[in-house]
Amino acid sequence: MNRRFFGGVFAALFLIPTFAYAAKTLDYKPGLVEERLAAGETLLVDYAADWCSTCRRQERILTELRENNPAFDENITFIRIDWDKYKNHAVTSTRNVPRRSTLLVLRGDEELGRIIAGTNAKAIEDLLTKAL
Repeated sequence: MNRRFFGGVFAALFLIPTFAYAAKTLDYKPGLVEERLAAGETLLVDYAADWCSTCRRQERILTELRENNPAFDENITFIRIDWDKYKNHAVTSTRNVPRRSTLLVLRGDEELGRIIAGTNAKAIEDLLTKAL
């Protein structure tokens, strides 16, 4: 066995959890939110744009919270909606989402909470806790 083999194994051990985490956030396709709600899932719906600095900050906070509390991933389905693509779509207008960087927690026909353009880690953690 050589150093490259051990280096590859070592890198894989650290990268696999990262890839597993990234796979837990679903990119929105029409009907996905309704389908998951009908299946009885609790959702965190993240209306975000790639160019939005507030959205990136929220994403970093969500990543950290999810890494530190596995219960969030075990009990919540995370869906990212591309604001630029879906800002005029029913998935946005029917929930009165005013702008990108909006986080919604949904269960069944009920909205459990929302944060609009907020980057306070405690407030985002509290929103996720409502979903448990």
